[in-house]
Amino acid sequence: MSVLDVAKPAFMAEEDIAIFEDAVGKFFDEHAPENVVATWRKNHCVDRSMWNKAGEAGLLGLSTPEEYGGSGGDYRHEVVLMEQLGKKGVDGFGASLHNAIVMPYIFHYGTEEQKQRWLPRLSTGELVGAIAMTEPGAGSDLQGVKTSAKKVGNQYVVNGSKTFITNGQTANLIIVVAKTDPAGGARGTSLVVVETDGAEGFERGRNLDKLGHEAQDTSELFFNDVKIPTENLLGTEEGQGFFQLMAQLPQERLNIAVQGMATIERALELTIAYVKERQAFGKPIIAFQNTQFVLAECKTEATVAKVFVNHCIERHLKGDLDASTASMAKYWVTDLENKIVDRCLQLFGGYGFMNEYPIARMYKDSRVQRIYGGTNEIMKLLIARTL
Repeated sequence: MSVLDVAKPAFMAEEDIAIFEDAVGKFFDEHAPENVVATWRKNHCVDRSMWNKAGEAGLLGLSTPEEYGGSGGDYRHEVVLMEQLGKKGVDGFGASLHNAIVMPYIFHYGTEEQKQRWLPRLSTGELVGAIAMTEPGAGSDLQGVKTSAKKVGNQYVVNGSKTFITNGQTANLIIVVAKTDPAGGARGTSLVVVETDGAEGFERGRNLDKLGHEAQDTSELFFNDVKIPTENLLGTEEGQGFFQLMAQLPQERLNIAVQGMATIERALELTIAYVKERQAFGKPIIAFQNTQFVLAECKTEATVAKVFVNHCIERHLKGDLDASTASMAKYWVTDLENKIVDRCLQLFGGYGFMNEYPIARMYKDSRVQRIYGGTNEIMKLLIARTL
């Protein structure tokens, strides 16, 4: 049961979704208990075998049709996975990026041959996916990427560098945002797929030392005359990359909002349990009016956010979630996530500052939510264009 008084919407209340939710929770209880996740944090990377276990359990390719090796579900199943990752504290496992960002690009824009070649292997965990957008000199401004993919005969030669790439140390299928026509602006941008196993000229840089998300392998990637076949252009036509990105970014931003909601709910659950148990001045902390008021405010704001996120999910399932509303969800929920986690940490006192407590790790991990997927300032610009 959630700490929020929000009934599950009808589209999430179906029996098969409830059964799936239970199965996902049990999978993480078995394969990602706290001691295992602690090892991932220590190693700054999720164990590669976790991907194979998730593939065997049918947790990869959730919304990919069965004809391409997926589970044949829809976005609701991706939501369940993201919620369970957050609520179970499974730090660092980038399955939602793999499932709900990388695979949809291939499904929506790939040729039939590309779908048959890559989606089944992504669904088993043989391939782990990443998408390389950000560069040292280009973050939210995707038109500013410098990485190039020059066509030479029946190959593209890829040159450039990327940074802050999730799954960067593990991924062996990377969708790269590159310029196929450097003079073409947005229309000169394409998405090319690099299978890294045995790819000459491909190098992984540092597994970056981050403020939070210690278990996530976030990396630099280098492409030095990496040759890929022209069939690895995503789709059939050059120059479509920027428009493909713009079409898929609303789902990515909704994903971030869903993840933020899961963190908010877990933070409140842990904090409410703690203040009922922790004693100060001879009584539980929950007995103090300040504690009650802080948590009353947090619960109210979280409830409002949850209703809005559910609204966005429903619209997305119907195919009418626009970029502006997705940007509202991303910006509003991640700002609120940081606010609520901070207020919850305060109620833990000195223990909240200790990394052994989940609330401390959630505080660190939440900060990047306002940055990736497009900074919250960019979200406001997108919303302002509708005024």
